[in-house]
Amino acid sequence: MSYIVIDDERCKACYLCINECPKKLIQKSDKTNKLGDRIVEFCDPNGECLGCAMCATRCPDMAIKEVYRG
Repeated sequence: MSYIVIDDERCKACYLCINECPKKLIQKSDKTNKLGDRIVEFCDPNGECLGCAMCATRCPDMAIKEVYRG
C-alpha cells in the first residue's frame, strides 16, 4: 500500500499538492500549523495512492517528506 508522510510544520497551506494528486487523496485538514494556517492531510481509506510522488515534487517547501510505494 502506497502512502505519503507530511511534515505539518513545513506545510504553509499553499494547497498546490491538493490539485496535483491524480487521485485527490490530499485535502485541507482541521489542524493548523504554528502560523495558524490550515495544513493538508493525506486521506486514503481505500488504498488508492499510486505512490507517484507528484505531490512531493510540486510542494515548494518539501513538506511531503516521504513517499512510500507499496
